[in-house]
Amino acid sequence: MDKILHQAQHLRGEITVPGDKSISHRAVMIGSLSEGITEVVGFLNAADPRSTLECINALGIETSLTPDTLRISGKGLHGYREPKALLDAGNSGTTIRLLTGILAGQKFRSTISGDQYLVRRPMKRIIDPLTEMGAHVVGTDKLTAPLKIFPSEKLHGITYELPIPSAQVKSAILFAGLFAEGTTTVVELQGSRDHTERMLGLTQTRTDSLINVAVVGGTRIPSKQFYIPGDPSSAAFFIVAGLIAHDAEIMIKNVGINPTRTGFLDVLHSMGGNIAIENERLIGGEPIGDLVVKSSALRSNVILEGEIIPNIIDEIPILAVAAAFAEGTFQVRGAYELRNKESDRIGAVCENLSLMGIDVEELEDGFAFNSKSVLIPTSFDSFGDHRIAMAFGVAAVNLQGESTVKDSGCVDISFPAFWDTLHTLAN
Repeated sequence: MDKILHQAQHLRGEITVPGDKSISHRAVMIGSLSEGITEVVGFLNAADPRSTLECINALGIETSLTPDTLRISGKGLHGYREPKALLDAGNSGTTIRLLTGILAGQKFRSTISGDQYLVRRPMKRIIDPLTEMGAHVVGTDKLTAPLKIFPSEKLHGITYELPIPSAQVKSAILFAGLFAEGTTTVVELQGSRDHTERMLGLTQTRTDSLINVAVVGGTRIPSKQFYIPGDPSSAAFFIVAGLIAHDAEIMIKNVGINPTRTGFLDVLHSMGGNIAIENERLIGGEPIGDLVVKSSALRSNVILEGEIIPNIIDEIPILAVAAAFAEGTFQVRGAYELRNKESDRIGAVCENLSLMGIDVEELEDGFAFNSKSVLIPTSFDSFGDHRIAMAFGVAAVNLQGESTVKDSGCVDISFPAFWDTLHTLAN
């Protein structure tokens, strides 16, 4: 399905965004390993988290979902049963990587795979540390999915320094550590999303600028209630939409403002973005606030590299759109991980910016461009990637004329109501 879009005369209103995708995945997995009934309020009922939920159901965990609450009947660390068929992670890298960590500690064989996009994504980054722990995980010759997980005699705790910052790899190791003898420690040179640590009640320690997170094998997980805040990565699209529009004032309610997720706000503030955070509070260990966004004359001249990249990796496509409508230069370096997302996001961003009339230099690990005062309405390719579709949908409603986003239905991965929400603000 293609989406035809026209320039919006204004963007005004109060909206909410779907529940945080990262936290929704983890709530399902942790709830399934808990002892008793876990309630998840605000679960993101979109394609990716549903993949996790369906995998958990296939492993013998009972769940019930209403519009308000997801209930999970946890059976403890060893309550899974052997699945009758291949586990399908769909398009979700979080599902396959984190769940493989849990499956590595089970006493049965399982196989997990996904769609045509997921089977291209690299899995060596989890296979290596899990193998070091004594797990038996086998991928294809290219170390991609399907992943076959065989039961191991036992797992043992390790200390593992992440070669590349990755919350998915960190979480896979920590989940496997629940089933290992001794203590499993993950060491990070640069901090990544810390939702797993917060939700499991683990403590971070810092030594010589390194971040250490440890879990003790056999730790029991009590049942609890999780409140899922609005996803900041989803909010980012409407924040940028409001900043670059000629006439905009948008309030986005109940957004997660975990500091490991809000580096993009710092970038937008540095560009002159008028973004205020109101009603800050802490719910379920996660900081939450309401965001008020107003039209702004953005100036870029920004180089994004180094420690901030893991914090903003999902927001780089929409930050590139913000910079396209700003004045100045914009560079991203050290973001090779973007090549291995739902699409090659470096290539996708460069191609779509070029279609708008911007001269983009594509780098192996990023891109660079100068903004232009006149941008061209065009037909954007989503590449089947929800974040590319939404980023260039935001661009489209700020271009003079008619634009199209191809395969726009891919937004269902994380934000099924995205197009409706955008339409509401423009009317």
